[in-house]
Amino acid sequence: MQYHDITTDEQLRQYCEELAQCKSIAFDTEFVSESTYRPVLCLVQVAADDQLAAIDALAIDDMNPFWEVLAAPGHETIVHAGRSETEFCLQAIGRPPAELFDVQIAAALAGAEFPAGFGTLISKFLGKTPPKHETRTDWRRRPLSKRQIEYALNDAHYLHPLRDILHARLMELGRLPWLAEEMAAWREDIERSLSQDRWRRVSGNAGLSARGLAIVRELYQWREAEAQRRDQPARRILRDDLIVELARRGSADVKRIRAVRGMERGDLLRRSGEIAGCIERGLEVPETECPPRVPRDQMPQLSVLGQFLFAALGSICRQAHLAPNIVATPNDIRELISYRTGRGQQPPPLARGWRAEFVGRLFDDLLAGKVSIRITDPKSDHPLTFERREEK
Repeated sequence: MQYHDITTDEQLRQYCEELAQCKSIAFDTEFVSESTYRPVLCLVQVAADDQLAAIDALAIDDMNPFWEVLAAPGHETIVHAGRSETEFCLQAIGRPPAELFDVQIAAALAGAEFPAGFGTLISKFLGKTPPKHETRTDWRRRPLSKRQIEYALNDAHYLHPLRDILHARLMELGRLPWLAEEMAAWREDIERSLSQDRWRRVSGNAGLSARGLAIVRELYQWREAEAQRRDQPARRILRDDLIVELARRGSADVKRIRAVRGMERGDLLRRSGEIAGCIERGLEVPETECPPRVPRDQMPQLSVLGQFLFAALGSICRQAHLAPNIVATPNDIRELISYRTGRGQQPPPLARGWRAEFVGRLFDDLLAGKVSIRITDPKSDHPLTFERREEK
């Protein structure tokens, strides 16, 4: 396998001058995230103009020339499950790669399962079986063998042909506008998750009061600063469940903090005063400045209606060769029901864009009693039939 081996800043600069002229850039990354605050980028694999390149990110001081080329307009950027790749670019230069085409999302719109691994997509759409012999490689270790680099380059190599097949399939299905809409929303979600209210992602906080949420916010911010200082994963500093339990108890008393099961770890005991300070700050936040709770709809019908419509969604998607998981989750369906019954203020995903066109309006008619469902053949792959009721 022929490829550019880029290990210096000067080699990267020269390569990026050539890369900037390409109309399509496919790339993948190898990184390690188990033991550091942020993932450690180790290797970047690029395919452009029928040429491959392996960029040793650990050997290069400044990767920004590469990210600048990706973010510049005038080309399409091809990735698979490219959230991490997009985050690397955003964190480096504050802008995402241009004209993203994620083959995982495109494949879901073309009928593949979602989310699908790269090997699964290569097998399904290209009929090939990529090697798996380096899946447990520690990409931080140097030197990398030729076999390791060629294994990594395989991913970038397959991105272009996979994109071309999926693009043609989506064009045939009339779903290219769906992909454009999905990629824009996906990119916005990544940008938002890196900049706004990240503390709300602490799992298990849904039942807390506004005061409890203020404590969660303080503990989250302390955890992030401590994780960055120690260069460790944030959840290794203080687990989500412990943050929620401390917020629920709402006590800044050090003895009561230390009595919480899970807080007996040595480093947490040593910092129990700092943790108490966070809780105290949360308790002192003025009521008007406490973060609002996200309301939970208590309609008892939501569970039954949600299960009913989610089952219907599966049947509709199978007939349309579309992955149900990319269309809607059970929570998305509950949000639509709440919105259509006057309980939600913002239009949910199923009431907007291609999702409304594909299934949202049908669900509206089902909820309004204008359409009914019946079983036509329980042995059929598509046993359900949707029938519009006659107006009386």
